[in-house]
Amino acid sequence: MLRLLRPYLVVSSIILLATLAFAQDKTSWNAQEKPIVDQINTLRKLDDKVRAQTTKDLALQIRKLPAGGHKLAIAAGLAGLSTEGDFGRETLQEVTTTLALAIKEHPPAPSKDGGPNGHFMELASLVRYEHMQAESDNPQFNQAMMQLEKADSARQNADFTLSDIEGEEWHLQELHGKVVLVNFWATWCPPCRKEMPDLQALFDKYKSKGLIVLAISDEAEAKVKPFIQAQGITYPVMLDPGRKVNELFQVDGIPKSFVYDRDGKLVAQSIDMRTRSQFEGMLAAAGLK
Repeated sequence: MLRLLRPYLVVSSIILLATLAFAQDKTSWNAQEKPIVDQINTLRKLDDKVRAQTTKDLALQIRKLPAGGHKLAIAAGLAGLSTEGDFGRETLQEVTTTLALAIKEHPPAPSKDGGPNGHFMELASLVRYEHMQAESDNPQFNQAMMQLEKADSARQNADFTLSDIEGEEWHLQELHGKVVLVNFWATWCPPCRKEMPDLQALFDKYKSKGLIVLAISDEAEAKVKPFIQAQGITYPVMLDPGRKVNELFQVDGIPKSFVYDRDGKLVAQSIDMRTRSQFEGMLAAAGLK
């Protein structure tokens, strides 16, 4: 997932804050670390099947690094890239175990506002949303889990009214009786662009059964509208230039998706890019099959 620059997000986990840092600071990695960092920086260029095995191998290599800040940063960088699709639960579990180990060996300090460090937020997200197994006796982990639970409660009660780029107005709480997938994205986000064809295919497949996809970008219409037209996207795309809806949903990175069932209950969500089969699973939780 591509993180937005939020206060509690440090080097944790993603290409924007981790991978780019790797590329810019070539002299800081020792001979054991640099080959791992170089491979992480090229993961997106790999075929998904090759990427899955490479990711698993990298997780195991990272565990052998000496404890410290570098190991933690590298483990977090791999973790963020490992949720961009479906590379297998075994692979993601190895990545999660590696991150948990790196945190245990070198516990990061709380964030400046006293909340849990971004690395703990990353680990907690893997546990809560990807259903991975990890434990920590550090109070920050429990704080992170509680923070995610609180965020989900706010999302359950979220409501907004936005107009799509064609001028039609959409009010979330008036869509009861429909299955609603709210997707946060941007034109500059590679994982967002990668999942869009699958979202379009699912919209075409299920719209007659009551599926509505509401895609929300915080960019300007002049950038979004031609992009959407070029991609042939027909599901509603709306703008949130002031980021009020992004803030309402506590979106700290994109892409991110939320599925509400016909009763308006939040039944599934993703912390990153999803494949078509993963989206199918989320929609199944709302009764669409």
